Amino acid sequence: MSRRRKGRELNGILLLDKPLGLSSNQALQRVKYLFNAAKAGHTGSLDPEATGMLPLCFGHATRVSGLLLDADKTYRVTGRLGIRTETGDMEGAIVEQLPVPALTFEQMQASIAPFRGQVLQIPPMYSALKVAGKRLYELARAGETVERQPRAIHFYRIDLLNFDGAFFELRVHSSKGAYIRTLIEDIGAAIGCGAVVTQLRRIGVGPWLVESPQVESPMRDVPLGNEPQSRLWTLEELTELIKADEESAINRVILPTDSALASYPVVTLDADSAFHIRHGHPVFVANAPQTGWFCIYGPDDLFLGMGEVLDDGRVAPRRLFAAL
Repeated sequence: MSRRRKGRELNGILLLDKPLGLSSNQALQRVKYLFNAAKAGHTGSLDPEATGMLPLCFGHATRVSGLLLDADKTYRVTGRLGIRTETGDMEGAIVEQLPVPALTFEQMQASIAPFRGQVLQIPPMYSALKVAGKRLYELARAGETVERQPRAIHFYRIDLLNFDGAFFELRVHSSKGAYIRTLIEDIGAAIGCGAVVTQLRRIGVGPWLVESPQVESPMRDVPLGNEPQSRLWTLEELTELIKADEESAINRVILPTDSALASYPVVTLDADSAFHIRHGHPVFVANAPQTGWFCIYGPDDLFLGMGEVLDDGRVAPRRLFAAL
């Protein structure tokens, strides 16, 4: 006899404002408990010493969490010149202090410019990457250093927001897998005085962005300030909403699953084709994308799931979400 899942069936995505000091899993478990959710997962770890956007997926939305792992990320980060630590942030022991050269805002921009575009990053020892089955930070805490292979990272834009001669604030939009602490350390190394992260906040994952500051950027071909905005919810806010009215709170904060898939093409089916797709059968659809995955909708804009075109031209379901 199958065991009945505990908790309520809840489907959709919550954009949590992860607080400082909590791991991503600790934050997830607190929200899961608050909502009494049967199934939940997060979309990639955010360091305990970082704050900001942590998308939490509930129910069938957990099936898109892997797609969000591959999504671009956007951060606001503050760095401090003239210091190097074991961890690349202020949590680690100081290993070196160096004089900071006198730099203007324009000179600091010039120092940052070479890091835009595709670069090779060596993962830091204080990271969650696994080598031979062990987390790098576990090895680092044991005093071990192992060889790490460089990884190709794309920094789509790095904008200098503020600079006072020692502290500098950046807005960074990167591909998946970027280490922002490593970026700050590399900028400090290029200047010749070292640098560490003092504050790190993730403000965007994939299609979601919580702020879009109007800044002057050397990358003028891609303007800032026109990205879609999103709402983050703190643990304190969620707790108060749940106390007031659980059903109203959930309806207010949970986003639909397809909100995570805004960058994918869309195919809309008639009632007959939607019936076959929902039963797992491929169908012919005029003008369907010929490569890659896409979102499938039925009548009345009902999100059915994701599909892909077969070699014979039919649309086949790959991940279905709508119940039969």
